[in-house]
Amino acid sequence: MGDFTFDERLFLWLNFDGGAVMDWIMSAVSGTLMWIPLYLFIAWAVQRKYGWKSLLLFVVCLALAMGISDMLCGIFKHTGLLKDVWADFPVRNRPMFDVKIRDLAHVVSLHHGPYGTVSAHAATAAAMALISALAIGSKRYSWIVSAIVLLICYSRIYLACHFPQDIVLGLAVGAISGWAMYLLWRKLDILLKNS
Repeated sequence: MGDFTFDERLFLWLNFDGGAVMDWIMSAVSGTLMWIPLYLFIAWAVQRKYGWKSLLLFVVCLALAMGISDMLCGIFKHTGLLKDVWADFPVRNRPMFDVKIRDLAHVVSLHHGPYGTVSAHAATAAAMALISALAIGSKRYSWIVSAIVLLICYSRIYLACHFPQDIVLGLAVGAISGWAMYLLWRKLDILLKNS
């Protein structure tokens, strides 16, 4: 493995064939349906702590945080609304499509776009986690949602969709978006309650 970068070696160490059950679990973790109970819990916790009007504002800001994260990631993959913002940015193939890695990787499905940097899954999960953890204000919830984000991020490596570097960049994008939208939500919530 002398001609591999650290990122590629780390990917190959983390990516393995866990069998059909593990493939199914990681595909489910990487999907959206599995996380509906988490979103319902977040809505319940925010409503309970702040009230219905604050919840409605929170849902808008949460959607913005996740949407902005996804769009920012699209810049680097040349997809989505902002795909032409940085047209000369050099794209990076997903591990499943990388000629140096693909034959060594465990690939569950090839039904993905060709490019992986920056991970939109990591970004949207981080945005959701940060804005909700700050709003809910519970250490236990913060630990649980952090573990969920790490699980989602790992699923993307397991499925050969992203290199670890793609994940780290996505986490950074999501953290910035989540923090910014949390600040916006708090400011709008204060204005709403003072009007």
